[in-house]
Amino acid sequence: MQRLKQKYIEKVIPKLMEENSIKNVMAVPKITKVTLNMGIGDTLKNKELLDSTKNDLAIISGQKPATRAAKVSVASFGIRRGMTVGLKVTLRGEKMWAFLDRLFSVVLPRFRDFRGVPLKSFDKFGNYTLGITEHIVFPEIDFAKSQPRGLEVTISTNAKNAKTSKRMLELLGMPFEKITNEE
Repeated sequence: MQRLKQKYIEKVIPKLMEENSIKNVMAVPKITKVTLNMGIGDTLKNKELLDSTKNDLAIISGQKPATRAAKVSVASFGIRRGMTVGLKVTLRGEKMWAFLDRLFSVVLPRFRDFRGVPLKSFDKFGNYTLGITEHIVFPEIDFAKSQPRGLEVTISTNAKNAKTSKRMLELLGMPFEKITNEE
């Protein structure tokens, strides 16, 4: 069993049940999936760069990414409807827990001047979206062979609101920024 999943079962569930006075274990909020998105609009003319990017996302996630086509044509960007403009991976189960464990404990602390992830990235349903400017912060990516590009990580929960979701992610070890009163 993954280390983070075990922490969720042994420590987070009892704590959330106590704090929110939940009687049934099945009513405790949980992470349902993690979605990774990467824009690849600039790789349209370079097949090798597209393959390299697909391979990088497959290495990061542990599964093959699906391609996303443009829904509308945008002449100023040179994109026609149906062209591949993005990659998407949806992680569930053990791969999801393994990815989150690496994200919280290895990847986020590698950022320069890292003071925590922003609190404002929750939606009203309790889902959290994090933008990573360069995907080469993942240790398994060889930055000499890869072109840095952005990666969007969305953590979907079944929590009813952002406050409960934030507390759950906090207990799991997600490093949120500390808000000071000096500002």
